[in-house]
Amino acid sequence: MPIVQLGSEGRWRNYHGTGTCEAATRFALRAGDAPRGRDELAAAARAVQVWLADAAAAGRRVRPLGAGWSPSNINIASESWLLHTRRFNRCFRIAADDVRPGLDAAALMLVEAGALVDEVSDKLEAQGRSLWTSGAGNGQTFAGAAATGTHGSMIAHGGIQDHIRALQIVTPAGIFWIEPAAGVMSDAFIAATGSVPLRDDELFAAAQLPVGALGIVTALVVDSVPRFLIRPIQNLRTVDRAALAWLAVGDFRRFSAAYALDRDPDFVQMIVNPYKPFKRPAMLRFLYREPWRDDYPRATPGQLGAGYDALSLLGRLLNDYPWARGALLQYAMKLGYASGPDVDDPPVYGSWGEGLDTHRPLADLFNASVTIDRADLARAFELICAVYARHGGSTVVTLRFMRRAGGLLAPARFAHNAVIDFDGPRSRRTAEAYARVVDRLDAEGVAFTRHWGKSCNLDAARVAADYGEDFRRWCRARDRLLPDPAHRTLFRSAVLDGLGLTCP
Repeated sequence: MPIVQLGSEGRWRNYHGTGTCEAATRFALRAGDAPRGRDELAAAARAVQVWLADAAAAGRRVRPLGAGWSPSNINIASESWLLHTRRFNRCFRIAADDVRPGLDAAALMLVEAGALVDEVSDKLEAQGRSLWTSGAGNGQTFAGAAATGTHGSMIAHGGIQDHIRALQIVTPAGIFWIEPAAGVMSDAFIAATGSVPLRDDELFAAAQLPVGALGIVTALVVDSVPRFLIRPIQNLRTVDRAALAWLAVGDFRRFSAAYALDRDPDFVQMIVNPYKPFKRPAMLRFLYREPWRDDYPRATPGQLGAGYDALSLLGRLLNDYPWARGALLQYAMKLGYASGPDVDDPPVYGSWGEGLDTHRPLADLFNASVTIDRADLARAFELICAVYARHGGSTVVTLRFMRRAGGLLAPARFAHNAVIDFDGPRSRRTAEAYARVVDRLDAEGVAFTRHWGKSCNLDAARVAADYGEDFRRWCRARDRLLPDPAHRTLFRSAVLDGLGLTCP
């Protein structure tokens, strides 16, 4: 049986300990040992559909759970049935006759919904392939990271959901294989998974980022690129307003030449103390893409700069001594972040996957972000820092950059995006400072969106306003996949209702 119940009704907490489901009954979807992925998917999808019917008969709502990674409460649904997919995590090669003519099967991998980003990355790299972007860590399930719009940070790419080429999704009404209208997988392959093909650009754009509200995603087809190396440069430098203007117009080469290497970077990150941001050194990180070679000297994840960017070492001090917040933040940055490898240090190299790591649980940390049009960066940055300087809040401000991401509800929805993260100790003061930041951006007319998987202070009206016609398109796609109001009700939760994603 692919689905088993995990004990009796009780309490479940997410990975980071920031949210709790009360009176939840937990189930697990587990992988089998079928030699072919399509056979695994057919059996699993049938089991999920029976499970959905049983939940409806019991009068319980449902929530799919991967690694339970999101620090927000997006995955919280009390008095519900929770379906853990973490052990449904096999990955399969795709043969040339499994795809439509003209597609490169070697670039694709069939991934069960519970596979971690780390597992997918390792499998691809063992085959000489690579992901081209991901979040700062790798402990999320691939499906969960995509479902919440986890942003990448490679300048020329979008979010992790851009890797998805097709997916299987199960609803009470059917088992569906969703892909773009041009098609990806062969009819025979789709039939063997037990799915009804839905080749539809609108449905696919909605399902790339479903936020857990369109059904149970059971599998993905993930795209890749040939394996490559990255060279990191990391240092502390004072950045002036002129350099910030270079970033706003996308002159990353000039920024890199001033603070690292005189070449085009593939990744730029700036971690700033918002108290006197142009006088205190910022933590800068650059990644440069290099051709793959097998004989590169191996580096540890720490040497490559992997790890979480939040300040955890001095969290209590930052709250208890607000009069010293600026100086303590700077001290925490110096303690908490690696100081190299810098330009003059011996270079280190690693694959994309080797530069990722799994974060420690973040229960005591606050995580939030906004994504803006990169052209608004200079103005928005000054506004944000002014809020912290006047009202407090113990977070650093982190800047990263990316292209528009796929999916109708992707937060990175501008042609060129600046993602601004706020990471620090979890406290009322920090949360209030973030609320003031978004209020100030609104008051000054700066358009922005927020990460579905982080603290976001969103409601249904704001979601509808932020995403406009794309939100209405997503809702129409939801209603096509779940035409029966009773089926839509099955996926409701207080959090998703509050965001307007599951309301009838």
